[in-house]
Amino acid sequence: MTFHPRPEAGEPQPWAFPAPERGELSNGLTLLRCHRPGQQVVAVEINLAAPLDAEPEGLDGVATIMARALSEGTDKHSAEEFAAELERCGATLDAHADHPGLRVSLEVPASRLHKALGLLAEALRAPAFADAEVDRLVRNRLDEIPHELANPQRRAAKQLSKELFPATLRISRPRQGTEETVARIDSAAVRAFYEAHVRPATATAVVVGDLTGIDLDTVLADTLGTWTGDSAAPRPVPPVTADDTGRVVIVDRPGAVQTQLLIGRIGPDRHDRVWAAQVLGTYCLGGTLTSRLDKVLREEKGYTYGVRAFGQVLRSTADGKGASMLAISGSVDTPNTGPALEDLWKVLRTLAEGGLTDAERDVAVQNLVGVAPLKFETAASVAGTLADQVEQELPDDYQARLYAQLAETGTVEATSAVVKAFPADRLVTVLVGDAAQIEAPVRALGIGEVSVVGN
Repeated sequence: MTFHPRPEAGEPQPWAFPAPERGELSNGLTLLRCHRPGQQVVAVEINLAAPLDAEPEGLDGVATIMARALSEGTDKHSAEEFAAELERCGATLDAHADHPGLRVSLEVPASRLHKALGLLAEALRAPAFADAEVDRLVRNRLDEIPHELANPQRRAAKQLSKELFPATLRISRPRQGTEETVARIDSAAVRAFYEAHVRPATATAVVVGDLTGIDLDTVLADTLGTWTGDSAAPRPVPPVTADDTGRVVIVDRPGAVQTQLLIGRIGPDRHDRVWAAQVLGTYCLGGTLTSRLDKVLREEKGYTYGVRAFGQVLRSTADGKGASMLAISGSVDTPNTGPALEDLWKVLRTLAEGGLTDAERDVAVQNLVGVAPLKFETAASVAGTLADQVEQELPDDYQARLYAQLAETGTVEATSAVVKAFPADRLVTVLVGDAAQIEAPVRALGIGEVSVVGN
């Protein structure tokens, strides 16, 4: 039997996050294009300036219903016909609403890009918002809410937002609305939100993939370039304020065999110079199976399958009004809730007293920077990151500069950032579990005032 020779490893090549080419269509739509040879599945991301805080009072969730309704029929195709046309292109189309705005995502083979972009333009330009389709989407959303509330992680996240942010801020309430607000939504409300906020002049399109042989300018002119609309002044962005006074809130679930932990506060957004050091330090604290929290709570004590620390951008703006959520999340068995929290606080205090080690810092840099080329192998991953940068008002070379900053960040700087991110006396702790079993041990820890709320 003849075997092919074993492949030999090549010389490592320098890598940087892909740089896009920026432009603008005649209708005012901002365009970022990025040629990625070999990526035959093209990814398209559309950022729409329709933030959740623009939703009318009492109609929380209307942005989500509108996003879902974009692919449920147009002026040319019924919902079934539109879905069939997408299938013929081998394309997938998705849309979701979040606090900064609405995102529409398309993936399609490069050979069918023209046809798929035509369908995407049709959905943006002339969605049907038929009464029957919107009513169905509302019913579906109402069916989802009880399941989300039954999920301990979702329930903890909902309570943490309610605790941290004042009720006047949209960010304090569920992103996709409540049963009460969603039930009020109809096709008229959806269309009114669409007409008020969806237009090319305030939108950005990101196109990433192998564009060899594709006259992208012509394709875009024939598709997204036909989308018209008025210009609009940027919406004022309210500053994110929060109360991170140290305290504990127990969401009572009698009989629960596990306790869901979510410990958080707000911190700086990606425009702050501390962001890179904060990312590195947070990764050392709880970014992987070898991080400090897992070494203690998982490996040494066996309380949990894993605990993670992370920073999630809530709103990132060039004027400094943005913020991120800094959090620690995991679950432990009910009898060990008190001991697990005690040890978690010991980890935070030990970190503040002794700092990170050079070895921890080196492993974190290797994991965050070294695997970046693999993380961005697909066109979709590159397009999503570029769209995030647009949404967060960051320069096009931000991601490339971030990896350079991570590699240059020292142990002392990373320690300072993570200690400031997770001060032991300024954390809001949400526990979803059996209050009868966990309240007394948690009170004894002295990590903050303890209150109990219903499920």
